[in-house]
Amino acid sequence: MSKHRHTPHRDDSTDFAVDLAQAQDPLVMTLDIGSTATRGSLHDAAGTLVRGYRHKIPHAFTTGADGTSVIDPDQVAGEIAEILDRVCDREELAGRVRGVGLDSFASSLVGVDANGDAVTECFTYGDSRCAPQLAELREELDERDVQQKMGARLHTSYLAPRFRWLRETRPEQFAAAERWLSIGEYVWLRLLGTTAAGTATAAWTGLLNRRSGNWDRRMLKAAGITEDVLSPVLDPHEPLRDVDPSRVQRWRGLSEANWFAPVADGLCANLGVGGAGEDTIVVSAATSGAMRVLLHHQPQEIPAGLWCYRIDDSRCLLGGALNDVGRAVSWLIDTLSLDDAVLNDIAALPVSTDTPGVLPFLTGERSTGWAGSARAVFSDVSAATDAPAMARGMLEGIAGSYRRVSDELEAAAHSVERIVAAGRVTQELPSWLQILGDYLGKPVIHQTIKRSTCRGNALLMLESLAPDVERSHPKPAGTYEPREQTQDYYRGVHERFEHLYDALVAGR
Repeated sequence: MSKHRHTPHRDDSTDFAVDLAQAQDPLVMTLDIGSTATRGSLHDAAGTLVRGYRHKIPHAFTTGADGTSVIDPDQVAGEIAEILDRVCDREELAGRVRGVGLDSFASSLVGVDANGDAVTECFTYGDSRCAPQLAELREELDERDVQQKMGARLHTSYLAPRFRWLRETRPEQFAAAERWLSIGEYVWLRLLGTTAAGTATAAWTGLLNRRSGNWDRRMLKAAGITEDVLSPVLDPHEPLRDVDPSRVQRWRGLSEANWFAPVADGLCANLGVGGAGEDTIVVSAATSGAMRVLLHHQPQEIPAGLWCYRIDDSRCLLGGALNDVGRAVSWLIDTLSLDDAVLNDIAALPVSTDTPGVLPFLTGERSTGWAGSARAVFSDVSAATDAPAMARGMLEGIAGSYRRVSDELEAAAHSVERIVAAGRVTQELPSWLQILGDYLGKPVIHQTIKRSTCRGNALLMLESLAPDVERSHPKPAGTYEPREQTQDYYRGVHERFEHLYDALVAGR
């Protein structure tokens, strides 16, 4: 009998959802390991959330001024197990759930021993302690050549410098690790007794050749590891092999399910809000941020500021990532004592030439300059500058970072027709989307569907589990058209942004 009598959300009033009785089979269970929480939700064959069958467990990275950014991998594995217990140990789901998928924040790393026990914490994409080793790699390798082959620049968020840092600063832990896994791979190993890396996890390491889909020998050598310590790579349509049936029998609703290799949350975030084709740029704005477009071919040349992650033999995700979006908003709230409602009002104010210029790099820059040591800069601050003006400058600065990505992205993706924005920041500060639309000079469609990353994970599994079922399409909340009267102002703002960037960040 289930330990949980009722579904986790008995009174679920989510609009874009369907009751279990009306849900189309096959159902799929999705799990998302994010920067601030672990989530799980059940979806039907149309990609619609099944009402009531979801759960969330908050968590936080442990961070430090030295660049530390880690989380306990066993804590995360326990969170996933608890979500599956609460949502999937149910008789009414038996035989209906045919897929379980897991996505996570990208570029994570856990070392495990021969028994599969963790011998390190989980290092996250934000851990920058390998900056000295990154500098060495940039001296040894042609970074432009690396980017074109791997689809990723050399940066502290990728694994080659992190492996070097571990070998040099933690030799005992490095030696104790028999295998190295992403957080998603580690969770599956603990819960299922087997694991693999989804292509869209392997690509985010910076060690996978984007054209061949194999671990790249030259990058492995530069990292100081061999292929045998990494997982095999599976494309999205390939379920895990050798799942231990004795381990999964605890979840009665998953008796007929295929289990899929972990993938990166960026891919799922794109798919979940409608970014499945070359005509759509998706702006994600959560703790970190990104702009991406899903291409159905491998581009010959990748712009210098972007990455290009392989998904399978016919698709890739082209885009750029920002460290500080929701994190910058949280900094405003904590430091300037301004809540979400006040910040949203500030974002809705008319433009003002008294607004400071801001480079919003609180934890370093990824796209487009990949300056991991960059830090935030406020310019044109006077005795008359108050907290709302500082906040407005930060919100415009975040839009400026997206603009740098947008300029390179549109130069490489020639079929773009629309921009869709989603994520926590867009829901908490919808007025900021007007700043973004004005700054980019293009309409921005606001998609407010909740758990969009989980939905994208579901759609990825359904490509192989239910290819002939018509998918549902959530309605957007609205469109933010660029205002003609603001265009001269934002051109000036961006000129100042670029001047500050060139003077203080470029070349780091």
